[in-house]
Amino acid sequence: MFNDQKVSFSGVQPSGNLTIGNYLGALRNFSTYSEKYKTFYCVVDEHAITVRQVPADLRRRTYETLALYMACGLDPAKNTLYVQSHVHEHAELGWILNCFTMFGELSRMTQFKDKSVKHADNINAGLFTYPVLMAADILLYQTDVVPVGVDQKQHVEICRDIATRFNQLYPDTFTIPEPVVAKTGMKIMSLAEPTKKMSKSDENSNAVVYILDDRDTIMRKFKRAVTDSDSVVRYAEGKDGINNLMSIYACFTGKTFEEIEREFSGLGYGAFKEAVGQACADALAPVQEQFRTFMADKAMLEEQMKKGAEEASWYARRTLSKVQKRLGFTQFR
Repeated sequence: MFNDQKVSFSGVQPSGNLTIGNYLGALRNFSTYSEKYKTFYCVVDEHAITVRQVPADLRRRTYETLALYMACGLDPAKNTLYVQSHVHEHAELGWILNCFTMFGELSRMTQFKDKSVKHADNINAGLFTYPVLMAADILLYQTDVVPVGVDQKQHVEICRDIATRFNQLYPDTFTIPEPVVAKTGMKIMSLAEPTKKMSKSDENSNAVVYILDDRDTIMRKFKRAVTDSDSVVRYAEGKDGINNLMSIYACFTGKTFEEIEREFSGLGYGAFKEAVGQACADALAPVQEQFRTFMADKAMLEEQMKKGAEEASWYARRTLSKVQKRLGFTQFR
């Protein structure tokens, strides 16, 4: 906590195109936190390189992610928006916390197991210690709350464990953060395999709706979405495809499942899929328009990167200096 104001931190990787899962579960909710918290929103490019990246693509997507933050309503005057690699304290605290994290803890992380299977030719140390850098991201800013998707909650839990262990040795160093999972849009599933989470790295582009997809593409993808042999729009066990579409529609419209069932009673899946596509495209249209405006002004984005990094560094240095002193590192002015 700084100046008696509670802190919220979140980060998004600039790897791959962001999906409506990223939008519904995180991005569109971020702006509400600035009303109550001191907010830090980071483009976590250092996390992205645990998987091999094409340098030109990584640079472009870093700009795009910052532009999307702003297009989704994050006002730079009210939020600290910056790029992770521009604030060296992230990596420095990450190394220190590596020395307070147990091998067994990291080996149990679900995401490491999943990515090790997916990227069997590149199981690098960064992939293994990814949660430690994420803990450093969070703890640098004495964060109180971390808005996360349900699949990232485990990373906040290990962050809490690391901070607690450090505090037991060096009391009152870190604030212990709390994960906050959005009530809606917690986990949007694939349109092609509705038992699997929608992923920006899915090789089947029809399984994923991206934030920047045009209206025709969005409509086509929803029309092809996997459902079942039934024709009744209702939320029930075994109807994974329809359940997913209902969740997406509920997120975009604010309607309950009961209201959706009444609205599409007797209409069948075709009409429902079209309505979901329209609701999605309508919601994303103003975001896409703002995004294009911001991307057309590269100088403005670079100025924001500079301003955000300077502000984030001021806060990060305070925490890192405290940690270094408590560990016994020598310091001079």
